[in-house]
Amino acid sequence: METKKAYDTAIAALDDSKAIEIISIDVTRITTLTDSFIISTGTSNRHRKAIADEVEEKVNAAGYETLSKEGYNGANWILLDFGYIVVNIFANEARKKFNLERLWSDGVLQEIRNK
Repeated sequence: METKKAYDTAIAALDDSKAIEIISIDVTRITTLTDSFIISTGTSNRHRKAIADEVEEKVNAAGYETLSKEGYNGANWILLDFGYIVVNIFANEARKKFNLERLWSDGVLQEIRNK
């Protein structure tokens, strides 16, 4: 499955870069935008940018193009769109404010790593 390789690569990159509170939401049954939203938190602007760099480098190396990259300069909420998956890297406050977990609550939530 195309999605599985991109998904596994992104999760491994998030884990390698010490992202926290990593979850994914399978949204295949509720939208055609993407298959999965992956949501994580970084501890500082520098950390969030490093996470984004790691994810983008590894997912691109696995053969997936970055279709869109948003929020990198401000680093409060960085979004990386790879088509099959969308990776979100939040500051803790922004994650609470935008609460994607609630917004996409009709999807299937999977906790990957809490800390």
